[in-house]
Amino acid sequence: MSAEIKATNITWHEGHVTREERGKLLKQQGATLWFTGLSGSGKSTIAFTLEHALVQNGYQAYVLDGDNIRHGLNKNLGFSAADREENIRRIGEVAKLFADAGILTMTSFISPYRKDRDLVRALHVEGKLPFIEIHVNTPLETCEQRDPKGLYKKARAGQLKGFTGIDDPYEAPLNPELTIDATTTSPQQAAVLLVQYLESQGILR
Repeated sequence: MSAEIKATNITWHEGHVTREERGKLLKQQGATLWFTGLSGSGKSTIAFTLEHALVQNGYQAYVLDGDNIRHGLNKNLGFSAADREENIRRIGEVAKLFADAGILTMTSFISPYRKDRDLVRALHVEGKLPFIEIHVNTPLETCEQRDPKGLYKKARAGQLKGFTGIDDPYEAPLNPELTIDATTTSPQQAAVLLVQYLESQGILR
């Protein structure tokens, strides 16, 4: 799908509130934490656990979850390579807006293609916003044993085509900021590690 601007006679309008003013008010810096990994790897569980921990400690945080987004914003997209690309492009733009508003934004998407994730990273770099790629590197065997939605079973039976990890590729990040194996790390332990990382980067104040 093309991401070119089709509208004409539009101009970016700068607001009067600076990012620094928002950060001072919220006592945090907006950032995107991009969770990527196979279906059933634990991405969403970790993201929602982290969101809860942050909010409980007085921070503004929000999870953009893959399945949830496909119920609304991206409900017109399927799972072809082109649709997956557009799915990630749209959510990358939304995450950037949230981060610019000063919110700690967690995204939980398989996002199997490296070039799509790199484009979202570049979008954040251009906007001078932190982009933290978190590879939830839970082995396929574990994900398939868990199979919380029964999707691996359907894929193995030939009832689900183009399923990541079975008959569609997953391109692991080459240099993620963090790697978590949910086989040996609980969601609570992962949340602690992530909070420590955010503190070390000065994103939490």
